[in-house]
Amino acid sequence: MSSATAAFLIITAFLTALLSGIFGMAGGLVLMGALALVLPVSAAFVTHGLLQLVANGWRAVLHRQHIAWPILWNYALASAVAAGVVLAIGFMPSKPVLFLLLGLVPMLVWVPKSWLQLDASKTPHALLSGFLVTALNLSAGVAGPLLDIFFVRTELNRHQIVATKAATQVFSHLAKIIVYGAPLLAASSSGVPPWWVFALAIPASMLGTTAGGWVLDRLSDASFKPWTAWIRTAIGVFYLGKSWDLWF
Repeated sequence: MSSATAAFLIITAFLTALLSGIFGMAGGLVLMGALALVLPVSAAFVTHGLLQLVANGWRAVLHRQHIAWPILWNYALASAVAAGVVLAIGFMPSKPVLFLLLGLVPMLVWVPKSWLQLDASKTPHALLSGFLVTALNLSAGVAGPLLDIFFVRTELNRHQIVATKAATQVFSHLAKIIVYGAPLLAASSSGVPPWWVFALAIPASMLGTTAGGWVLDRLSDASFKPWTAWIRTAIGVFYLGKSWDLWF
C-alpha cells in the first residue's frame, strides 16, 4: 500500500468519525465509498467494519449513559440471525453494484413517515430493525438511513439517538468483520491495509468521535434533525454518479 493511500485512509477515518459524532450518521456512508475507491470490495467491507466498530463503539462508550438498553439487546439478537443468513447465501457485490446500493440507501430518508409506523422502542420493531439493518449493512456496507426509520418515531432525544444507534451498529460491524473477514484469512493477498494503518486510523477515528461529541453538545434538537436528510441525499447522488461511471 502506498503512503498516499495510507494517509488518505487515516485522514478519512478521522473526518468520517467527526461527521458521525455530530449527526450520528453519514460518516460510515462516506467511509465505505472512500474505501471502495482504493480497496477491493471484500477488503473494503472488512476495513470499514473494523474502523466503524471502533468509531461506533467509542461513541457508545462516550454516551453510554444515554443508551436505550432494551432496544440494543433486541437489535443484537436479530443482527446475529441476519449475519447467519447472509453468510449462508454468500453474497458479494461488484464495485458498480456496491456504489449503486450506496447511492440508493441514502434515499430512504425521503420515504414518507406516514408509510411506515416503526418505533425501535417496541420489541417487534427493534427485532425487525436488527435483522433488516444488518442484512443491508452486509449487502451495501452501510444502512444508516434504514436504521433512522426505526428511530424517527421514538421519544428519544438527540443524545439517546446517537448513543443507541452507535451501540446497535457495533453488532452490525462485528457481523461484517466475521462474514467478510473469514474468507480473507485464507487468501494469499487480501487487500486489507497493513496493521500500522489501523494503528493510526483507530485513534484518529476515536479523536474524530470525541470532537464530534463536543459539537453535538452545542446543537439543539431543532437544528439536529433537518440536516441529516440533505447530507445523505448529496452523498447518495454522488455515489449514483460513480456507479454510472463504473457501469458505462
